[in-house]
Amino acid sequence: MIGKIIKIISNQYTVYDNGSRINCIALGRMRKTDKPIVGDNVQYSLIDDKYCIEKIYPRENQLIRPLISNIDQAMIVSSAKEPDFSSVLVDRLIFLVSYYGIKPVIVITKMDLVKADNDWIYDYIRDYRKSGYTVIEIGHDYDLTVLKQNLKGKVTVLAGQSGVGKSSLLNKLDSNFALHTQEISKALNRGKHTTRHSELYEVSDGWLADTPGFSSLDFSNIDLYSLANSIGDFKTNQKCRFNDCRHINEPGCQIKLGVEKGTISKIRYQNYLDVAPLCNKRKEWEL
Repeated sequence: MIGKIIKIISNQYTVYDNGSRINCIALGRMRKTDKPIVGDNVQYSLIDDKYCIEKIYPRENQLIRPLISNIDQAMIVSSAKEPDFSSVLVDRLIFLVSYYGIKPVIVITKMDLVKADNDWIYDYIRDYRKSGYTVIEIGHDYDLTVLKQNLKGKVTVLAGQSGVGKSSLLNKLDSNFALHTQEISKALNRGKHTTRHSELYEVSDGWLADTPGFSSLDFSNIDLYSLANSIGDFKTNQKCRFNDCRHINEPGCQIKLGVEKGTISKIRYQNYLDVAPLCNKRKEWEL
């Protein structure tokens, strides 16, 4: 039998198979080699009255923190206010998920707290949309149709700083989630983690993951050249002079030229320059 792992607590694996949820264990030989993770497509069978995972099918992609596989897109959730929107946080998440071949979708919550159309948050929204990113605005009593359409038929992981409303967003999508939410710590201007395990939820004809990861963004094992070639803003028909251009100090760099001409976001480029020294080093940047 074939299914998808949608939940792991301790050594118990919940496998979804054609509308049924099967509680499984992993055979000992699997735990010693490539341990199953949430998102894995697996083969399982009934052995001695227990359902056992026997095989993991090849993964399309995988994140390490949070540990999840076969992801189509990452919904990067950030609040407009309380805490204030940060392009640094959002862009570093864009860079990280793009590096692993995952499409970033930006969701900005608490837009009902924005008081004027000329608020600075709209400058960022225009900048992201101009760069080709999908930006979805959410607030109290906002229509969720666009958000649900973006979830349909995809495996989506939620990412973002604590306190921006990820769990609350899940509750709005389906009240049966009954996820715990907490008030933002005013002193720290950030929330406390409420999610304790990785799990895929069936919603809007797709799968949505709320995870306890992304408490830190680790670029230590990221290859800078590969990162430079995975960021959507930097994908252009114009070739740089050097094939291994990292878009920093190299002459004839078309990305730097695009920034000067205004065709490539200055905000994203500066955030990329700030990330570059963190790559290939044992160093993490805390949210």
